[in-house]
Amino acid sequence: MLLESFTNLIRDKAFELGFDQFGICKAQLPPEKAKQLNEFLDHDHHGDMKWLQDRAHQRASPDHLWPEVKSAMILGVNYGPQTDPLYNLKHFETGNISVYARHRDYHDIIKGWLKHLAQYFIKEAKPFITPTDQVKVFVDTAPIMEKPLAQQAGLGWQGKHTNLVSRQYGSWLFLGEILTTVELPPSKFSKNHCGSCTQCLQACPTNAFPAPFQLDATRCISYLTIEYSGSIPLEFRKAIGNRIYGCDDCLAVCPWNHFAQHSRHLKLQSRKELNSPLLQDFALFTDETFRQFFSGSPVKRIGHLRFIRNVLIAIGNSQQISLLPHAQHWGNHDNPIIQETAQWAIQQLTS
Repeated sequence: MLLESFTNLIRDKAFELGFDQFGICKAQLPPEKAKQLNEFLDHDHHGDMKWLQDRAHQRASPDHLWPEVKSAMILGVNYGPQTDPLYNLKHFETGNISVYARHRDYHDIIKGWLKHLAQYFIKEAKPFITPTDQVKVFVDTAPIMEKPLAQQAGLGWQGKHTNLVSRQYGSWLFLGEILTTVELPPSKFSKNHCGSCTQCLQACPTNAFPAPFQLDATRCISYLTIEYSGSIPLEFRKAIGNRIYGCDDCLAVCPWNHFAQHSRHLKLQSRKELNSPLLQDFALFTDETFRQFFSGSPVKRIGHLRFIRNVLIAIGNSQQISLLPHAQHWGNHDNPIIQETAQWAIQQLTS
């Protein structure tokens, strides 16, 4: 009873700091998760994301990464958008940026909250812990399958699109973890509530789902525009449309978003200039202006040339002949990927 009261205290502190969800589970995943991960890797569905393969054993379960760990506190932060995330897809002169990247980098925000909560945990847990007990915080900084852990901790369930779905916040949740050697009472496991719905699978522009609950990342627009550094295969370029950083289609169509709420956090409100940005403006970006404009943004990490590659594909799909000079500007660039993509865009606009 005392330990349960203590976890309620930690939960209250988490909400005070800014988290919207809190749950606890054993820091251990069932063998079936390792099997699913290995099948994903064996089919080369991870593409160029070699870091997924390099530490697959540790990723399979948190206790593989840290043998002494007992419990995981899983925290969720709602980043529900204020506008329709699919609005820009009908306005070809604009570029569409994934909702999660329209504001400050969530890693920086959430990590600070996690560290604060971890310090509070250690302070308040003194009656229950030994001098050797520890905590560690993570926000995409370690090989952890956080979505299965979040389901075990009761935050939601992995939908057929493989992303987490919450009954309260729909598809819009950032996740962070606090692992500890302290054994804590677990929360109630979340059941799957997708039912017979397949809207997320049908919405994918590139057919990136071989089957429900399976993703082929090499066909995913988020992978192609963010993780992949090469020349985007011709078969996907038309389907990419004007998506220049990520894709929200499978998330946005989920019926559970009817219950979603706008984010209550000012730091997670989208920048106005990223809601419906004009392709003609982005096509003029130099490396310096790119870095300045996207300072503190997740977009910055893909680099200037990969960003321009994405913008050129959007220009090629725009049907806006006024954007032709912008494609021509990059047509003789020293980088062969930029040059080829620009020539493709020119051909699309003039054919």
